[in-house]
Amino acid sequence: MLKIINHLSLSFILGFLGAVSASLPVRAADQVILKYSVLRESISVPELSNLAKTGEVSPSLKAYLKLANKQPDELRSILNQNVDVDPVFLSKILNSFAGNFVLDEVGQVIHTPSKRASRESLRGALVTSALSDRNIQVIEILENYPTSDLHVDGDRLADVYQQIEGVVSQIPRLPF
Repeated sequence: MLKIINHLSLSFILGFLGAVSASLPVRAADQVILKYSVLRESISVPELSNLAKTGEVSPSLKAYLKLANKQPDELRSILNQNVDVDPVFLSKILNSFAGNFVLDEVGQVIHTPSKRASRESLRGALVTSALSDRNIQVIEILENYPTSDLHVDGDRLADVYQQIEGVVSQIPRLPF
């Protein structure tokens, strides 16, 4: 019974926070420093969102991807990979010892410029992404990241999806 009450309490709190946060101005990432091999380029989050949603590639992103020997469709596919997840369980997992380990691993690929508070920033971006539609896409993580700039290791970006999917697939087996 206590487990049900805790689950309902957490559901209520997350729902309330989601409703409140939807009405507040939220600081979100404006620029992504996208790194492929030795190349680094500052790309706006709206450029990446546009690529993910429409497939249209801005001239600057197209030039950068060409230099990096990457295809826009490859990046678009990674940005749109989807993981279905219950935000309540995701929050529980990400606030556990195992969740901190996963956040630290994913934080090697997506992180703040200083690499400080990357765990907290990433946790916030993941839970925020899951709250609205009970799923997470890599592009949503970038759109919901709570700092103005973030760094992304493009060569390892597909790893983020695999790590998140691996954790989510373990949810039924985790004791809460």
